[in-house]
This record gives sequence, C-alpha cells and structure tokens, in this order.
Amino acid sequence: MKKLNLLVILLVIIGVLVGGCRKKQEAVDTWAQIESRGTIIIGLDDTFVPMGFKDSNGNLTGFDVDLAKEAIKRLGLEVKFQPIDWNLKEQELNSGNIDLIWNGYTITEERLEKVNFTKPYLDNRQVIVTLSNSDINTKADLENRIVATQNSSSSLEALEKAGVIPSFKDGDIILFDTFNEAFMDLEAKRVDGLVADEIMARYYISERGEEKYKVLDEDFGDEEYGIGVRKEDKTLLDKLNEALDEMKEDGTARKISEAWFGEDIVK
Repeated sequence: MKKLNLLVILLVIIGVLVGGCRKKQEAVDTWAQIESRGTIIIGLDDTFVPMGFKDSNGNLTGFDVDLAKEAIKRLGLEVKFQPIDWNLKEQELNSGNIDLIWNGYTITEERLEKVNFTKPYLDNRQVIVTLSNSDINTKADLENRIVATQNSSSSLEALEKAGVIPSFKDGDIILFDTFNEAFMDLEAKRVDGLVADEIMARYYISERGEEKYKVLDEDFGDEEYGIGVRKEDKTLLDKLNEALDEMKEDGTARKISEAWFGEDIVK
C-alpha cells in the first residue's frame, strides 16, 4: 500500500513538472506566427476619444488608430482593431486573443508586471473635471463628494496611489466601464466630479462645449502612454519601436498629431 502511495505521489510530481515545462515552452516569441498570418490584432476601448473611437457613422477613428495603421504598414502587415472589455485587457493580450494593447494605454508599475511596453510616445496627466458652476476647486474639495472614473483605468490607479480613496468613505467613488458614461453622469449631476486622462478629457470637453466644464489646476500626476506587448514578443516590440522612431524622424508622427491636436505632442 505504501509503495502504491509513493508511486501516485511520484506520478503527480512528474505531471506537475511536465506541465510546467509545457507552459514554459508555450511562452515563445509569436512574431513568426503573426508574420505568417499577415495581420496584427490590436485591442482597444472603442469609446476612448480621441485615441480610438467610433465616429457618427460608426467608423473606427482616432489618433492611436491612425498611428497604428501607419506603424503596422511599415511592418509589412495588415491591422485589425478588436474592441475589448478594458477590464480584461491584459488577459486578452496574454491569452493570445489580441497581439497589442494600443489605446491611450498608460505605463504603470502594476501593468509592467503583466506586459512589456514600447518606448513612451505621449505624455498625459490625470486631471479632475467638474461642471463649470461646481464649488469643487481643489483635490481637497473632493472629500465626501461623489467622484467617478473608469474601472481598471490608470485614473483609478492614480487615485489609489495618491491614497485619497479612503477619504471618500462618507461619499462615493463610482466606477464606469467607459469614460463616456462617467461624463454623462457628471452632466446629469449624478456625480460631482471625475478623474480622467487629460488628453481624453480635453478632447471630450472641446466637442461638448468648454463652457460646461472646469478642469482643476491640481491633478493626480503625470503619465506616459505606451503600446502593450506580450512579455515574450521581443521581436514585435523591437520592430514597433523601430517603426515609431522612423515615423518621428520622417515627420509622419508629427503630421498625425497635428491633424488630431493641432500641434506636435508626440514624444
């Protein structure tokens, strides 16, 4: 009986070791597969203006969309944009459902544990937005007020890092799947303010009427946008960095930036 138990234990150990080896073997650079397929799949939140969103005709457009199309063309490939649940972006990438996360994707320490990033290509801030007639004028004024942001966003991470979320104990922090929903609740006065990416917030405000909103002078910190790549995809990472460098050098990135922002804001 003891011999039988020992045999079972040994078989279990061998199974675990073999399974672990198989997982390590599966984590390989996928560039050859992507090149053979001829298409790179980019995951994005298709409501995130002005980076990647649907226009009034339902067509996908945006700064990141235009930048990605040009960069992927320089890799000799076609590009497919895949709307995803932003809460599951890293899982979508690492499971192989998408090849890149490219949509105003902020580089953070937490995300660096899950994915690799290209060189940063845009600067950003986490700003506080209220209605223009609001009595909220500083970060301190957010205490005990209802504050909104997007779930699984760098805005939420910035709030957590700043340690201000516990101060909402007598109020609320409301998490939305999209910033569009957060802005709608702000306009309806169901929330008192929101924390969002400055690039997105200012574009949204310019489209909806700048007289309606107020962006506070204080913010929750500076950030950088990068493109998310699987840890093992070092070839794709290198090729993307090369393509972006070329686009900066030959002025293509500047032209795309000027078309969307009226100036060159590419790093």
